[in-house]
Amino acid sequence: MTTTSKHRKEKINEQLGFIGLRIITLLTVIPILGLVAYIIVKGAPAISWEFLTAPPSNGMREGGILPAIVGTIYLTIGTAIFSVPLGVMAGIYLSEYAKESTLTRLIRIAIINLAGIPSVVYGLFGLGLFVVFLKFGTSILSASLTLSIMTLPTIISTTEEALRSVPNSFRVVSTSLGASKWQTVRRIVLPQALPGIITGVILGLERAAGETAPILFTGATFFLPILPQSPLDATMALPYHIFVISTQIPGMPVSIQYGTVLVLLIFVLGMNLIATLIRSHARAKRQW
Repeated sequence: MTTTSKHRKEKINEQLGFIGLRIITLLTVIPILGLVAYIIVKGAPAISWEFLTAPPSNGMREGGILPAIVGTIYLTIGTAIFSVPLGVMAGIYLSEYAKESTLTRLIRIAIINLAGIPSVVYGLFGLGLFVVFLKFGTSILSASLTLSIMTLPTIISTTEEALRSVPNSFRVVSTSLGASKWQTVRRIVLPQALPGIITGVILGLERAAGETAPILFTGATFFLPILPQSPLDATMALPYHIFVISTQIPGMPVSIQYGTVLVLLIFVLGMNLIATLIRSHARAKRQW
């Protein structure tokens, strides 16, 4: 085989590989875009000012979804308060301070396994620990703590990987200039790893915002026309509200069902947009 024919064959194989990748990408993206378009078409007619700012009425067949929107925001904020500091600190410890040993390897394996546990198991765990044993009751606090435990593995893993991706030369130079270990981590390593950490945090919080099973056992209520007044109150939430109006209420207008789904989708995409803007700003300052 001549060099020219060999080069031509490699070129053909490369083109076939790119074509295959494009086909796989289209097969993945098109159904997702189709699903989003379908939700928009079905749900957009229900979106109005009243729908977004009024409580449900007439057996939840009319009115709006304000308590569910506010409840979802409360649960997401509560989850972030408990999970983000603990998850980031745990990731810092595993990446920067923990020595490689059998114990640390077992901890990492445990974190990976925890990330794969079904959410309903976390819901039952939260029911037993926070609702019954600690007597927080069915409340925003119980649901937020349960969702925090569920999102911790994602935040810890992504934080550790983001920190490990920072070149070791940054640490060496900082230490050689007299900085302590913590000063190096806080002022040099963390800012460089911030885009990856934010990605992990948003992934975890998005999962928490869209979960139904954990809050079903710990904090969500079927119908609550008023807004919660304290962390110890139960709340409505968009994922559980979607489940209720789709399966438990006969004669529910389809537009309201899809309108609620559309609001949850916009909420999640809005979190993604905010995270993208923060990541872009952090990457612009990154020095590698």
